[in-house]
Parts: sequence; structure tokens; C-alpha cells
Amino acid sequence: MMVDEAIRFLSNIPPFQFLDDPLLRQVCGSLAMEYYPKGTVILQQDGAVSDALRIVKKGVVKISLKPKGGGDEVVIDYREPGETFGLVSLMGKRQKTTIFAVQDTICYLLPKDRFNELLGTNPAIMEYLLQFHLTKYADMTSREIQGKSLFLGSSDHVLFTTQVGEICSRSAATVDLSATIREAAQRMVEEKQSAVIVLDANGMPAGIVTDTDLRKKVVARGHSVDALVGSVMSGPVVTVDDKDHCFEVILKMLQYNFHHVAVTREGVLMGVITNHDFMLLQGRSPLAFSEDIEHQKTIEALAPVSGKILNIIGVLLREGARAANIIRIISELNDRIVRKVLEIVEAEMGPPPVPYCWVALGSEGRKEQTFRTDQDNAIIHADCETPDQEQKARAYFGVFAASVRDGLILCGFEACPANYMASNPEWCQSLSTWKRYFSSWVSEPTPEAVLKSLIFFDLRPLYGDESLARELRDHLVQEIPDHATFLGFLANMLVQNRPPIGFFGSVVVERGGEHKDELNLKIKGIAPLVDIARLFALEKGVRHSSTNERLQALRPTHTIVSEYADELEYAFEFITILRIHNQYRQLESGKPIDNFINLDTLSNLEKQTLKNAFRVIIKVQELVMERYKAFII
Repeated sequence: MMVDEAIRFLSNIPPFQFLDDPLLRQVCGSLAMEYYPKGTVILQQDGAVSDALRIVKKGVVKISLKPKGGGDEVVIDYREPGETFGLVSLMGKRQKTTIFAVQDTICYLLPKDRFNELLGTNPAIMEYLLQFHLTKYADMTSREIQGKSLFLGSSDHVLFTTQVGEICSRSAATVDLSATIREAAQRMVEEKQSAVIVLDANGMPAGIVTDTDLRKKVVARGHSVDALVGSVMSGPVVTVDDKDHCFEVILKMLQYNFHHVAVTREGVLMGVITNHDFMLLQGRSPLAFSEDIEHQKTIEALAPVSGKILNIIGVLLREGARAANIIRIISELNDRIVRKVLEIVEAEMGPPPVPYCWVALGSEGRKEQTFRTDQDNAIIHADCETPDQEQKARAYFGVFAASVRDGLILCGFEACPANYMASNPEWCQSLSTWKRYFSSWVSEPTPEAVLKSLIFFDLRPLYGDESLARELRDHLVQEIPDHATFLGFLANMLVQNRPPIGFFGSVVVERGGEHKDELNLKIKGIAPLVDIARLFALEKGVRHSSTNERLQALRPTHTIVSEYADELEYAFEFITILRIHNQYRQLESGKPIDNFINLDTLSNLEKQTLKNAFRVIIKVQELVMERYKAFII
């Protein structure tokens, strides 16, 4: 029975479909079958070589390797039903990759001796298998030699492989809470440090005093230097472990606007890390750009600093940074520019008549910008208590939003062609009006309402009273359960945008026009993944806005995501890094930056990986179709 089942399976897949019936039956009679639960390591890098050619009958396996010089795991390929793996190991003396089951997987095993017999009598089998397997590795090696690999990057990976314990000051200047400001300043001079850590009675960091604190809180205010240091220290102290990588620490310093961070080893204070340390390590860190932004007092002075941020992308790409890390850094720095513009305009106009929150929308709201995109933003302001206050709010925010829009344009953020900006009075409203907007879009999901929800439901507070945005998000979460039809409309829209895989498994490109023979990575690759994560997040009341955060939050609770989270995250990572590399090449060559890529510029490995990413999206779309079949047109 197993032989007959194997014949039916192999007779439809290359290269076995080319065998005559008697030989195919002999081959199938030699097969064994093995089951690998999800997560099983089938072959281990540098472990024992394979004793059989494995043919995937059901499930998916992932092939990856760890670079010899260290660094993150590199995903080489995925193998699906009908595809084989283990050939390189079978023919060699060392297992060069790790292969493990991404899903519960069943494989047919063709033993090594029977496989060798088959090759001896059927050269075409060898030719096919060599082309399928070995060209992937040869192509990847070639791209690595040329220094262009999207997978391995360059050899330094400085920010992503260096631990902060390796570069922080080995001794931190410290004083007790009983010390005076004068004694703290003297200790900083003695230790040649720009900050001093204030320790509590248990010897743990209670606060920090920096040279900036001494200037602003002591000298500028005429504060007594004989006062206790606790009167000017900032707390609590942000601490990181000495084994944390520099990138994560930089990101934390950007997010919380800290310039000094305490480093601990096994809970004991080890030293202090500063932006200067990162600049020595890397030459110029993202924190340096952040400081340049903060020092500007006018939008005219801010604009040229903003333009320099694009240089960071090149640095991160050369260091082999993952797409997830690149877009996080870009988003943090862009957020700083937007906040600085808001601060400058607000300082010029004076305080607003009511509290407000400036929110980012779309890709900016999801923290998924690559190169700077157009503006997508809105204002949520508190409800006005009187008609006079409402009139003042309308007048203030009208001028304010227009000034911010113009300032952002000066800094390189183009105006939104569809006018989804706070300068449009429709998108500068009170909290109660925004709640009515959201309720109407959910309860009456017209095509226009669904389009607006795709933009505004990814909102993220960026500046001002963030409680206004949180309350609006809470209102949306409460509305969704009572309006399943709205989710059905979202699902219907999601499945209509299918990745362009043709009848014979090839990627379909534009047939004519300006982008003939090209593929839109944003529309056909990124957008379906974003839509999947958004739909499932709304189903479960997840409040995160970014795609990766949504998938992580959904892992434990959503049946589809729990099964496909790894594949979805990898697909998003790969298509995003492909998009960033392509846009950076466009930037360097002086071409307009867009989302179109010519597949001829990709290696065979990259093409295959893109195709696998599209297959994952299609699989999940099919599950969405089944889940929402009552709404799918």
C-alpha cells in the first residue's frame, strides 16, 4: 500500500516523473518514511552527513547556516512537498547546513546506496538534482564574494555582534546619596567621566548626574553646590546587561532620549556607556544624528541635518543589518525630526487651547518606513467645553498643522497626495469626533470606509497627550466584536490582492508600461503581509501597530498565526530587505526611489526565496478565505 501511495506521489514530481514505470516501482520499493514533529532538527550543521535523499511528502523544512565568523543565523531556503533536501550532504563529507521541520513534516527517504545506483543508470536524474540544489549554494557564494549578498552582508557587523560590555567604561564614577553636588562634580573630574552614578544604601544605582545636569540645574539656576546630589540627579537609572548588543542599546537610548546608560554584569554595576563610545566603535552612530537634531532651533537649520539620515541606511546595509533593525532605526530618527518640527512650531505659536496628540498613520504609524515616504498624520485634540474654546481650537490647530506640514516638506517629507494629513480639517478633530469616525467606518463598511480604516487603524501617538490616542484605540477594540461584517470586508479585500505567482510557479511581472518586466514589492509583497497582521490583530483586540509586533502578540492566541508566524515574519523580513537594497541602489545611481524591482537583478536563490515568501502569503490567504467564506466575493 505504501509503495502504491509513493508511486502516485513521485510520478507527479521531477525528476522521478521521468522514470519508466518498472524503475519507479523499484525506487518506491526502496523508500522508507519518517515523521518529524514541528521544530525537529533533521540534519545539524557540522554534524553527521545524511544517509539518504529526503523527499518532502507533507510539511515544510527550513535550511539555514551559521557563518563561521559568528553572527545571526542565515536562512538559505525552504523546502515544500515535492522538493528534496540532503543532496549536498549525501555527496560530501560534512553537513554544511542545519535543516529542521518548520511544520509537522513527513519525508520519504531514498537510501544512499539505492540513490547511487539510480544515478549510475540515469544521468538525467543527477543533472536535475545538481541544478536544483547546487546552483543555490554556488550562486550564494558568488554573491558573497562580490560583497553583494542580501543574506550574509559584510564581515564586520559591528553594531550587531559587539556586546556593550566590550566597549563601555570599565569603571563608573560613583557617589553615595549623602554626597554633595560639589563632591559629585569633583568625582567626575577625578575619574574623567561625563556622568556620575548615585548609589543608594544597598550600593545600587539610584540616579545619575551628567555634565548637562550640572550646567542646566546647578550653574544656570544658581543652585547651591553644597546641596545633596539627590536634589539634581535624574532617576531611575536606565541599565543594560553587559551581554546586550550595541544595536539594542542604541535603540533604547534613541527611544528614551538618554545619553548615558549604566552597564551591569550579573546585577553589579560595571560601567557606563555613552554615545561617544558608539562613535569610537562605528565612526558615527545613529545617536550622533539624534543629537544633531536636538541641537537645532529652527526648521531651516533642521532640514540639512534631516537629509544626512539617509547615510545611516548605507552604514546599516554594509554591516549586514536585518530589515527589522533598519526600519526601527529609520523610524526612530524620523520620529525625532517630526517631534522637533512640532516642538519648534508650538514654541513659535504658544501653547494650544486644549490638549492634543499628533498621531502617525500608515507605514509611519507601523514604524515600517524604508526611505522617507510622504506624510500621513492626524491630530486628535481634547473635546472643547464651550463654543468659544472650540473656535479657538479650530483656529489654532488650522495654522499649527499647516505650519508643521510645510516644515516637514522642508525636511524632506513630501505632502500626502491623498491629503491624509492633519492640515486637512477633516483629519484634525476632537476625540469624540474621531470616535464617531471609527464607529461609522466599522458599522457601515463601504469601500471608502474600508480604505480609510487601512490608514487610520494603524495610528501611533507621536507627540503630545498620548492618552487621547490610547482612548481612541480602546474605543476601536470595543467596537470590533459587534461588527463581524467589517472584518469580512477587510478579509475580502485582503484575498483579492494575491501575490503574482503564475500557473507554472513563476513570478508574474508587469507586462507593459513604465515598469515593464518589473514587480511592485510594496503592493504585491509587503501590503498582503501588513493586511494579514492587521486583520488578525483586529480580531483579537491587539493594540500594537507594527506588523512584527502584531504577529508576536498573536502567536499564543491566534490559531493561524501560531502555525505560520515564523514563515510570515521571515517573508516580511526578506521582502523588506529586498526593497531596501533595491531603493538604496536607486538612490546611489541617482534614479527616482520607488517600489519596483527587476527580477533579472536577483540571484536564483533570491528569486526562489521570493517565490517561497509569496507561497506563504497565498497559504494564509486561503485560510482567510475559508475563515471568512461568507464574505468573500
